[in-house]
Formats: sequence, C-alpha cells, structure tokens
Amino acid sequence: MSMSPDSVQLWSIVLAGGEGERTRAFVENWLGYHKPKQYCTFTGTRSLFQHTLDRADALTSAERRVVVAAPEHRGYVLDQLRGRGEGRVIFQPRNRGTAPGVFLGLTYVLARDPNATVVIYPSDHFVYPENAFLNTVRNAVRAAERYPDRPVLLGVRPSTSEVDYGWIAPSPVEPDGPTRRVARFLEKPPRRIAEEALRDGALWNTMIVASKVDSLWALGWRCIPEILPAFVRFRDALQSGRDDTVLEESYRDLPCRDFSCDLLQRAPDRLAVLEMSGVWWSDWGRPERILETLRALERPAAFPEALVLELKEIDSLRSAPVEKNERFLSGA
Repeated sequence: MSMSPDSVQLWSIVLAGGEGERTRAFVENWLGYHKPKQYCTFTGTRSLFQHTLDRADALTSAERRVVVAAPEHRGYVLDQLRGRGEGRVIFQPRNRGTAPGVFLGLTYVLARDPNATVVIYPSDHFVYPENAFLNTVRNAVRAAERYPDRPVLLGVRPSTSEVDYGWIAPSPVEPDGPTRRVARFLEKPPRRIAEEALRDGALWNTMIVASKVDSLWALGWRCIPEILPAFVRFRDALQSGRDDTVLEESYRDLPCRDFSCDLLQRAPDRLAVLEMSGVWWSDWGRPERILETLRALERPAAFPEALVLELKEIDSLRSAPVEKNERFLSGA
C-alpha cells in the first residue's frame, strides 16, 4: 500500500549539523581537508545527505521538508540542495546538542502545521535498499497516526553487542503487530549491559522517528523543559516574521541537551518501536563500517580502501584493538 504525500499532513526534518568527529581523520587523509561525513560521497554520485533528502522527498513534498544544519556548513548544504526543491533550511546559531536541533525543526513545523506528523532523519546514515526502507517508514507513519501520543522509533535487529548505538528494549507484553511499546531505552551502554540487551532481544536505535508533532513537543516539556521556552519564543517569532533575530537570542543561553539521553532515555513509557526488516542500516560512524558495507554490497569505494586499513592499524597500535563492527542485514 503506497502513501500519497497528501494522505497525511506529513513533514520531514533532516538533521545535518554534525561534524563527523569519528571519521575526521579518515576524511582529512582522503580529501586533504575536513568535511563532515554527511556531505561526503563514499560511493556512486550522491552524498549521504543527498540520499537522505531523496528518501524524505519520496514520501512528502520538498516544501514540507526542514533541514537543520550548522552555519559553517552553509556552502555544502546549499550546493547539495541544488535541484532538490525549496523546503526550509534553518542554520543553528551554535551547536547545543541533538535535542535543540530536533526541536528547532519541530518548532518550524509546529508554527506552520500544528496537526502535522513528522519523520526525523539523521543525514549521515546508510540504508539499503531504499524501497524497503521507505515501506518501513510508511508503516511507522501509520503507527504514529494510529497512536498519536507515542512517537515511533525505528529499530534494527543487532548482530553484536555494539556500544556506539542506543538500544531499545521492546515491551514483552501488549504486542500490536510489528509496533511494540518500549520497556527500556539505553543510550550507548557499557559492554556488559549491551551484551545483556543483545541476549534479551533489544534493538539498535536508528534515531529515525515518526511522530505527531505535538506528541514530541509534549515530551520535550516533560523531559527537557529548560530548553522549551526558547523554542516557544522562536515559534511566536516565526508567526510574526521576526524569526532571524529571535533565533540568535534564543540560542545565546540555551543549555546543551542530547535527544537520546535527555529525552528518549527518560520517557520509554511514552514511546513505541517498529523493527526494520530486510533493510541494511549503519550509521557509518567508523571508516571500517563504510568499507565493510561497500565490500559486502560489491560497490566501488570512492576512497582508497588501503587508507581505511592503514588508519585502523595505526589506531590499534595507539590503544587496545577496536572491536570490528560486523556487517548486518536486518531480517536476513
């Protein structure tokens, strides 16, 4: 069953403000300068950011797409948006963590369409195949419409006790088809806890969320009320046309908050989770994950493969060996 862009009031929020610190050395050695990984083209002709834009635009119009980015990335953003519709780009005055980035996008949607459903996409993840992924997102949107008080997280069946990811423990009771309530959310747990989560059937968190906009807004007031007044001022300013100056003022004393640690982890009882199946997902947070994925899919790398192996060897000499992140195909 396909979803028409107008079948729900669907908006996309694309988060593109990260600096890609874990891949910085790799990218700098490859390109000769720093470039956040979401704007890099590791294979083919599109960057991770452009892939994310195209997936988002497959489900709703570009006019209902909001990109949240860092001002120092303006050149990359505007260049890679060329030919991909208007939408709205909001440059954060400064980095205050992932929660303000999410709520900056939510504020714009709330001011324009308070009854909207939103899908939040990190812009630096790899997914394949796109059609299977989009079908899962459609199902998450339907679940968010059916349960308007519960943001729906997309989870992936894990293959290792990964400590770089958040973990979602679905509730063992009240299954509702593929959509489950969340019993517990763990953000980047220590190895022992991750191993327990793996044995207990927990899922990796992809940070992709489908939700009614007012549901996430209410969770913000519950979990991180200290940042919400700034975004209330910004919403009011959007409605009165004073948004540029008010945004700068709102961020001046805004505390840093993390969307996963400070909101999701504090409110598992208000969340739902939908497992992706038949979708290859990775956050490509480490160079070896990128190379493993491309080799497994038999796709040519745009970078010298030897560079990844060289950097991994250097890293292993500096510290204890880094655990290899196994490639994974959820639902295989």
